[in-house]
Amino acid sequence: MAKPPGREVLLEFQRVGSYMKATAMDPETMTEVSVVGPVNHSQELLRRTVIAKLEYVLARKAGAPPR
Repeated sequence: MAKPPGREVLLEFQRVGSYMKATAMDPETMTEVSVVGPVNHSQELLRRTVIAKLEYVLARKAGAPPR
């Protein structure tokens, strides 16, 4: 999945022990979500997962049914 169309998404990756925490934020709505996964998983997988979670949360806030 890509970022929501026409939206800027801020991403942050932080290693916490044997886990990697990925955080995505939509600066327009100040909505922030996070996911964690093992350090040995790809950063691309975490990026796609956290962006999908952000899209889900934004859709719920807008009252739209999730995809």
